[in-house]
Amino acid sequence: MVKALSAAERPARRSPTIYQVAERAGVSIATVSRVHRRAEAVAAPTRRRVERAIADLSYRPNRLGRSLARGRHDAIGIVFPDLSGPYFSTVILGYEEASATRGRSVLILGTHGRPDTQRQVLDLADRVDGLVVMGRTIGDEPIEELGRRGVPVVVLARPPVQLADSVRTANGSSAELLVGHLLEHGHREIAFIGDPAGSSDAGERWDGFLAAHRDAGVSPAFEPMISAFREVEGREAAARLLAGARRPTAIVGANDEIALGAMDAARAKGIRVPEELAITGWDDIPMTRHVSPALTTVRQPMLDLGRRAAALLDERITTNRTEPRHDVLPTELVVRSSCGCNPPTNRKEE
Repeated sequence: MVKALSAAERPARRSPTIYQVAERAGVSIATVSRVHRRAEAVAAPTRRRVERAIADLSYRPNRLGRSLARGRHDAIGIVFPDLSGPYFSTVILGYEEASATRGRSVLILGTHGRPDTQRQVLDLADRVDGLVVMGRTIGDEPIEELGRRGVPVVVLARPPVQLADSVRTANGSSAELLVGHLLEHGHREIAFIGDPAGSSDAGERWDGFLAAHRDAGVSPAFEPMISAFREVEGREAAARLLAGARRPTAIVGANDEIALGAMDAARAKGIRVPEELAITGWDDIPMTRHVSPALTTVRQPMLDLGRRAAALLDERITTNRTEPRHDVLPTELVVRSSCGCNPPTNRKEE
């Protein structure tokens, strides 16, 4: 009686190698490689013989082997401070989509404020053909060092860094437009919730906040109320602000999650939005149009941020371009009900 082997007992099936294809076709492994790349230098009869051997053996080239032969990894990296929230996930989606169309894998590193971030980023740089660095995850010096080592780098949502390409959105001008809109409505007690020192985006939005006040000839009523870019921190910051002796008539959230948290804090204190408190955000994440009242915000092209970063990085890798490029994508003021306006209007800034 013949005993059937279990799956664990059966010998593992090995994938056919390029050497087996070459032996079957009677050619060198270099010829097999050229045929697989569809090089024109291979004569037609030889090409057909190799193609038959490839089909007969169901051969697929080893990705790692091809990468080593070309001196490339066929992978690119992206470094983010935090992987939570709709903003980060949408930017990453755009980056992955654009990278996939170019045949590149994406390695994602979320730093989450860990103390060894710089070492992690430098380690990742050794495993990819290029890097996108989001925000202030690491300082300028290690990015410049990567550039001197010949590693293509694109910084995203951050001011330009020497030797690196950059992609960001129009922050200052749109923030000035947004705050000017509130000032035109008679608001003089306007508070900003965010962290200008901790984020380039928040810093530029705070600069626009100040510029709008200067243009109107008034002084800001509050210093920034520090908050991370998450809803829970926005709720806590707004609660502290609304519990103070001097209560704002308008809150400008550095992003939509902060603004949504501020709405919750106002609701918990029985403060009506927008009748007693105007609230605005930034990003135009999908939820903002469905809350009540719908959130006035600044729409930025989050998918396009990721796509553009991938395109610039691919260009640096494939063309060996060394002169940095700096792209600024337009943003758009989206006026809804949370600032006291109805019907909504949109205004674009570049």
